[in-house]
This record gives sequence, C-alpha cells and structure tokens, in this order.
Amino acid sequence: MGGRWAFLIGLLGAMWLLGSGHGGQQAPETAAQRCFCQVSGYLDDCTCDVETIDKFNNYRLFPRLQKLLESDYFRYYKVNLKRPCPFWNDINQCGRRDCAVKPCQSDEVPDGIKSASYKYSEVANNLIEECEQAERLGAVDESLSEETQKAVLQWTKHDDSSDNFCEADDIQSPDAEYVDLLLNPERYTGYKGPDAWKIWNVIYEENCFKPQTIKRPLNPLASGQGKSEENTFYSWLEGLCVEKRAFYRLISGLHASINVHLSARYLLQETWLEKKWGHNITEFQQRFDGILTEGEGPRRLKNLYFLYLIELRALSKVVPFFERPDFQLFTGDKVHDAENKMLLLEILHEVKSFPLHFDENSFFAGDKKEANKLKEDFRLHFRNISRIMDCVGCFKCRLWGKLQIQGLGTALKILFSEKLIANMPESGPSYEFHLTRQEIVSLFNAFGRISTSVKELENFRNLLQNI
Repeated sequence: MGGRWAFLIGLLGAMWLLGSGHGGQQAPETAAQRCFCQVSGYLDDCTCDVETIDKFNNYRLFPRLQKLLESDYFRYYKVNLKRPCPFWNDINQCGRRDCAVKPCQSDEVPDGIKSASYKYSEVANNLIEECEQAERLGAVDESLSEETQKAVLQWTKHDDSSDNFCEADDIQSPDAEYVDLLLNPERYTGYKGPDAWKIWNVIYEENCFKPQTIKRPLNPLASGQGKSEENTFYSWLEGLCVEKRAFYRLISGLHASINVHLSARYLLQETWLEKKWGHNITEFQQRFDGILTEGEGPRRLKNLYFLYLIELRALSKVVPFFERPDFQLFTGDKVHDAENKMLLLEILHEVKSFPLHFDENSFFAGDKKEANKLKEDFRLHFRNISRIMDCVGCFKCRLWGKLQIQGLGTALKILFSEKLIANMPESGPSYEFHLTRQEIVSLFNAFGRISTSVKELENFRNLLQNI
C-alpha cells in the first residue's frame, strides 16, 4: 500500500514539474504565442504599451468609429482609378471579379456631397461664392502673357501642395468617380505574386531611406536571404535617425494592417448561390507567425501599433479644426449632418483623452537647416509612394491603397502643422490650415482601417489560442 502511495505521489510530482516547466520537455508554443508573444508591452520609440491600445481601441473607440464611417459623408470617396502608372508600362490588370470596383451612379451620391455650394452658414455661403467667382474670373491677371499666366498658375499649384504629403488625385478629371466604400470593402481579392510584390518592393527598396545593398527580410524578389541578412537589416535600421526609422515603421505598419484585413476577410467558400468570407487562420499565420516568418511577423505587428499611435496623435491635434462652428459635414441632410458632427466630436474628444499619446516633439528637432531638409525628404518620399498606388493592377487594391496612403499623408500634414492649427480663427475661413473633404474622408477611413486591424488581432489571438 505504501509503495502504491509513493508511486502516486511521485507521478503527481512529475506532472507538476512538467506543467511548471521545471522538468522534462516544455509544452510546445501555441500558434497564438508564436504570433503574439513578442507583441506586448512597450513599443519601440514610444512610451505606450500594446495592452493599453487594445483596451482603448476595442472597447471605447472602435464601435463609435464604425458608426461614423457608415454615414453618407464618410462612405462616399471620389477617386480616379484610371490614372496611368508613372513608373512603368507593363501593368498586368487583375482579371478576377473581386478585383473590380463598382462606382456610384450619379443619383446615388447625396446632392450635398456633389455640390460644393451646399452650405449651412451665411459665412460659408459667402466664402463659396467668393471662391466660385474667383474661379470664373481666373486666379491670374488676364492682361499677362500666356506664358506668365501658366507660370503663376504653376506657382499657385506649388503653394497649394507644399504642405501635402500625397500627390493630389485629379478628382476633377472626367475619369474620377464616386465610390461607395461600404459596397466595395477591402478584402482578399486574389491579387498576389510578382505583380503585387513589385509594388511593395519599389516602396521599400526605393522610398524608405534604405541603401540598395541592404535587403529587407523575406523579400520575395531578393535571392540568398537568411538570418544574417535579417540581422544586417535591423542593425542598419536601428542605426537610423528617429525620423527615418519612423518612416520605415509607418510603411511596414500599413503593409501589416492591409495583410490583417486580407486574412480577416478571406474568401473561404464560393458557390453559385453565395460567397462566404471570414477569418483565414492559415493565411494569417503565413504572414505573422514568428517561426514561419523567421521572427519577422511579430515585428510587423508592432509596427502596426506604431502606425495606430501616429494616426491617433494626428486626430488629437486636429480637434480645433473640427470644433469650429463653421465646419459642417455637408451631405444635404441637415439633421443627420448635425448628429454626425456631434458623433465626430465625441470620437475626437475620446481620442484626446488617450493617456499615452505618441510624442512627436523629437521629430525634426535638431539643427533647423538639416531638420527642414529632412522634413522635405520625408515629404517627397511619401508623395512618391502615393504615386506608386497608380501602378497597382487590382482596382479594389488600388482604391484602398490610394485612400489609406492619402489618409496617412493627411495625418502627417496635421502633425507638421501644429502652429497653423493653433493660429486658426475661431470662426470664418481658415486660410493658413485647411482640410479638403477628400482629406477628411481619407483621414478617418484610413484610421478606421487601422482600428479594425487592432480589433481583428484580438479575434485572431482567440482563434489561434488552441492551435
């Protein structure tokens, strides 16, 4: 009997040792641990931690933000998807049905959005009339020679774009059309392979301040990659100034966010009756699993959180612009527009209450001359990326790529316009700092995409828990 008790006690002790990791072989990591174990705690270059962002976004911000983005003002986006690629001619158009974009018919877009003259205040009406009159008469003196007139118009165009981080889309072109974003959701389209890789390769290799001799990890267009290349890459990246390092992390974060969307809204099943979209766990693991990506996946997810903080900070900085009584969300429905402005301000004040905002004061804080040159390089690189979006062969990918790049560019414009925002008049037109409807719609929809990604990470974390 005593021997039997001794055996049982010994067996229980061995089980306890194995369970606590003090004896024998440790239990293998779950898929959730391989993707997320490094995505916790404080983020690089930030004082904020992942857990604070998750709680704030998923339970306080995400539900209200989704409601706002479903409103008419934010769901209709005007875009020219027919602009030619400015860098190469051999674009292979995606022939899949899921790559197509369905534009709006003219009668589907609210009149207040189509008509720039629809305003709710006398001051705004007067301003619009002045602008329309100036447009009719021309912004240059007609007594000038034709050559001089063209030069003046070029100067004006340059002045208008000098604070913009994105190449302005030609929304006045006959090819520009309104798109209902709710009817053209961002999801997996089947657009992949060399054509898709080429887009990201040009973005990373030529626009992220990276020497050509340094290849980024898991670059499908680079040969002979291994652990040494990865270590070399991150040694180089960590040696960069904070601004250039942030630029790379923003692009990487945007890339990661897009991949989260594609994995979360994947075509799981298709029949002649319906299509079933949902979470593709295998696709997510291939992009973010620590083992399958040789440690690269968790880095990408941390960069996604970094991007979230940057765009969140921009929204907190631009609150005074939207608080002005002259600003309205014009659609033509006065009651709904007033309700949506209240919801917008609720969201912005919630954003402002976030306890651990990113501190951008370390950006461009050195020698003034060098800082200005670096800022200009930063802006030009980003504008170049916005032009690359016209080379995307899948029209739905092009739509969401252009929107999210413009949204991020608008966020950067806000962060670098703090003094202009602070000096805005309380009422009347704001000439120093202004956001167009295109910038506003892209700003909030782009942040909505990042917010959705953070929410989806919680879903994937739960789905992978037992794998």
